[in-house]
Amino acid sequence: MNLFNYSYEDTFIHRLSGLTKLLSFMALTGVVMYIYDIRVFAAILIFSFSVMRAARIRMRDLKVIFIYVGIFFVINAVLSFVFAPTFGPETYGSYTLWIPIAGKYNLTYEQVFYQISKIFKYSSVVPLGVIFLFTTDPSEFASSLSAIFVPYKISYAVSLTLRHFPDIQKEYGDISKAQQARGLDISSKTSFWHRFKNAAATMIPLIFSSLERIDVITNAMHLRGFSKHKKRTWYSRRKLKKGDFAALVVSFGIAGAAIYIAVFVNHGRFYNPFQ
Repeated sequence: MNLFNYSYEDTFIHRLSGLTKLLSFMALTGVVMYIYDIRVFAAILIFSFSVMRAARIRMRDLKVIFIYVGIFFVINAVLSFVFAPTFGPETYGSYTLWIPIAGKYNLTYEQVFYQISKIFKYSSVVPLGVIFLFTTDPSEFASSLSAIFVPYKISYAVSLTLRHFPDIQKEYGDISKAQQARGLDISSKTSFWHRFKNAAATMIPLIFSSLERIDVITNAMHLRGFSKHKKRTWYSRRKLKKGDFAALVVSFGIAGAAIYIAVFVNHGRFYNPFQ
């Protein structure tokens, strides 16, 4: 399975309408962005991995995504501590020293809990995005965007972008192999600077071929009269069925429960175990 590539599987998740998956993704992602409760993040993370298993999305197919996400987590944690080492104590209203370092750069339980909560926050979003991208056909994704009143020109542009990601990945692999056959080594055997220069040499023909592809598609759409009318028919749009309504109830139920916890239990966005 390629990165950002739709997987053709016959599962309950794949049979759901693209609109259902889009609304569910927006509801769960929105509530994750709003609150700061590690308990809710853990629950959504478990739910997301359960849905991924039901959709037959294999973990080994997500290796590249997990690598980049892991790098992002490390960089984010380091920068958060460097630029805001006391944000945790300020947020939770207490200061419990754990490991003294130097000056204001002391490791506190509040700061550690805050940064762990942030990792869970971002971790719970990634599987939701994977589920949506890997189980939604690009054409159906475009019709879903149109259903929530996104202009169909933008919807179609997003659809074309997702549709051509696999082609671009394949073309990058072909160009990379051709360049390596000519002596350009981008393996770990060479220095970082040489790998960077050789990778840049690989990207240049890829950029030009992508621009050529964009020009061909644009001319073809223009000749077919695309954007002549204000509305268009989406052949890939599915009607909502019982399964869609059930999925929406579950997704919005989880989002509603999370908001209830934030408002009536935590009395704010942040869960504070130090009170």
